[in-house]
Amino acid sequence: MNFIEELKWRGMIHDMMPGTEEELLNGVTAGYIGFDPTADSLHIGNLVQVMTLVHFQRSGHKPYALVGGATGMVGDPSGKSQERNLLDSETLLINQKGVTSELEKFLDFDCGENAAVVVNNYDWFKNMTFLDFIRDAGKHLSINYMLAKDSVKSRLETGMSFTEFSYQLVQGYDFYHLNKSHNCKIQLGGSDQWGNIVTGTELIRRMGGGSAFAVTTPLIKKADGTKFGKTEAGAIWLNKDKTSVRDFYQYWLNASDEDVLTYIKIFSLKSRQEIELLIAQHQEDPSKKLLQKELGKEITQRVHSRKEFEDLGLDLNIMFDRGIGKNELSAMNQMDFEKAIGSFDRMVVKGTTEVGLLGFLAGSTGIYPSNGEARRALQGNAVAINKEKITLDYILNANDWLFDKYMLISKGKKKHFVVVKE
Repeated sequence: MNFIEELKWRGMIHDMMPGTEEELLNGVTAGYIGFDPTADSLHIGNLVQVMTLVHFQRSGHKPYALVGGATGMVGDPSGKSQERNLLDSETLLINQKGVTSELEKFLDFDCGENAAVVVNNYDWFKNMTFLDFIRDAGKHLSINYMLAKDSVKSRLETGMSFTEFSYQLVQGYDFYHLNKSHNCKIQLGGSDQWGNIVTGTELIRRMGGGSAFAVTTPLIKKADGTKFGKTEAGAIWLNKDKTSVRDFYQYWLNASDEDVLTYIKIFSLKSRQEIELLIAQHQEDPSKKLLQKELGKEITQRVHSRKEFEDLGLDLNIMFDRGIGKNELSAMNQMDFEKAIGSFDRMVVKGTTEVGLLGFLAGSTGIYPSNGEARRALQGNAVAINKEKITLDYILNANDWLFDKYMLISKGKKKHFVVVKE
């Protein structure tokens, strides 16, 4: 399957410039996506573009990942309602290294003709003077052309600095440079980048006389209208120091049945036949969360490692399997139980549970910040001990300690804690 056919069935094409598919059928084609290093890690919102490059390479083409040391200094206004804070050179360098190390987990940098390459636009901008840039690139685009871009029009009322206004020209020059120096014919990106990408194709046409192409992917939103990749705790990062391996896996596990039908096609490298079979199996009993588990496993192992996934102890699905209740927990041997709770958040408490239920949940463990919040959670049927929901009148007892040492407490559906008795 060629690259465009692959993206189409996966639902990953929003816009495409005429002639793009024909260009890709001519042999190995070089294409690129830019990643501005605004943080020292990518988040899963960036994964759509990473996977686009992965499919591009798997289709036999040569991917370039541009980690923008120069554009990172300017700040992309696309989709932003206000100006970004500008980063210093030292922070940008740290961020570039972090982003590059994550890209290396997805792309093959040693596979011959279509090996991936990371480039940094600071390398070609650092010795260019401002006068050189506005003379060589700026003269080719009219103010009217630049004002017509959505990223600019949406900010005309609230205001935009000249720095951000110039971003589309800087990104456009990147495409021109890569086209001239690496024969890069295609730029890929999110649908919010269409205006910036087209600026690049226009510069290539006017400055070099060549042709260039563009493909953009749709921006993903969750079925409930909230932003993909965001939680109450913030963005889901690829760096485990920012988002733990368990929380990363948990995000995919928590995906709704409607959303996971979209996610499995975009983020899994399984074939169309494999995915369609999984979808059919999932729909026989969605409560088993087959798609969520398969996708979570695949992408967690790719972003982190197989060992780190296995260390989560999910073979027993101790927190997530509805078939495991208090009786099943009590029937486990201690070794299997301890493996299954390997990386859940733990808290150590001293003494016993004689402080009472509210005192235990809010005081001893600190799972809730106050007795009042603990009471409201209990009244809302949002607290479980050892997989069983409890109410406000529940009395803690010695049998709640598994192996006389552990207690599992669930705070709603998504937060689980292992309480360890000293």
